[in-house]
Amino acid sequence: MNKIKPSYCIRFWKTFLSLALVLAMGLSFPLPALADNIPTMQVEAKSAVLMEPATGQILLEQNSHEALAPASVTKVMTMLLIYEALDQEKIKWDDIVTISEHAAGMGGSQIYLEAMEQQTVRDLLKSVVVASANDSAVALAEFVAGSESGFVTMMNQKAQSLGMADTNFVNACGLDAEGHVTSAYDIAAMSRELITKYPQVYEYSKIWMDKIIHKTARGEEEFGLSNTNRLIKSYSGATGLKTGSTSQALYCISATAERENLQLIAVVMGAPNPNTRFHEAMKMLDYGFANFATALGEPTGTVKGSIKIYKGTQEAVDVVIKSQATALVAKGKNMQMESTVEILDAINAPAPAGTKAGEVIYTFEGKEVTRCDLVTAQDVGRANLGDMLKRLMDKWFQY
Repeated sequence: MNKIKPSYCIRFWKTFLSLALVLAMGLSFPLPALADNIPTMQVEAKSAVLMEPATGQILLEQNSHEALAPASVTKVMTMLLIYEALDQEKIKWDDIVTISEHAAGMGGSQIYLEAMEQQTVRDLLKSVVVASANDSAVALAEFVAGSESGFVTMMNQKAQSLGMADTNFVNACGLDAEGHVTSAYDIAAMSRELITKYPQVYEYSKIWMDKIIHKTARGEEEFGLSNTNRLIKSYSGATGLKTGSTSQALYCISATAERENLQLIAVVMGAPNPNTRFHEAMKMLDYGFANFATALGEPTGTVKGSIKIYKGTQEAVDVVIKSQATALVAKGKNMQMESTVEILDAINAPAPAGTKAGEVIYTFEGKEVTRCDLVTAQDVGRANLGDMLKRLMDKWFQY
């Protein structure tokens, strides 16, 4: 079995021999504020990653950048692009998709769609997330991009934009194909993008059993869906996300879970059997929940001061926190973060609501861990000559 160690800074008081041994194992050392004595772990798989998605922090890794066949975990990217197309209103939930012969001919896991059958985007996406349906994934790919090859181009473009340097997609469903590879790190990266931007995916990924209706020339026929991710049934806090297995990829999973405001992504690639895949994912998730917690900054919209508006219809406006800051801290410590507010001296009118006016800098144990923007709370227009004269008169009569 390969060794997997937490990705933290090695304490300076450790001996040179210990440091050399750790460096020889190819570890990385982010977030010194979290460094602590945490036991090593063993993962029986070709590669693995544990990530905290709010910060993107890697907590554990083993051969995390090795390019491997991902099987149906590929569909994390397919799902991401479908949710993106829905969000951008390029497609709609109730749009009708006519199944092509190409999509109907997919092997592997499927819901046995027939050529010329019609299904809604909603039911096709549900069958992709819950049952890992290859035929549904390809049908959606064709509906969004006009062809599966066009959709694959979109997949690779998105991967590049996310910094997924170990990835090359060849198809939309994950069937073994020459050159179709990604890494545990890249799977964690695209899983992070999906669950943080489109958490509604959990509405499907947490389903254990469901059904769809086949709509063919013969009439309507019910077809049952069973979740391929048994962690949904057996692991406390499990929320998703995607399993995969082929003869080349062996057994893979991108497993997501949440407890006490802490979300985690555990990726396992190349496990020898399905039981090992789930066991190793659970072991990594257990490690994360046992050793880490989420520290939160002040809520979104909290007023942190005011800023002068030069030549505005009003002289000043409140500045508020744009979005609540999140930081990862070692569990058991005082999780209270300290903060420093930095506000600009002034901004020019016009200043619409949401104009950046400064930052809140959060520190933990003396080290900066995150920042959040301060923005103006309301619109401020540019003052005209009458506004300026009235303001001068008001000040005159105050004296």
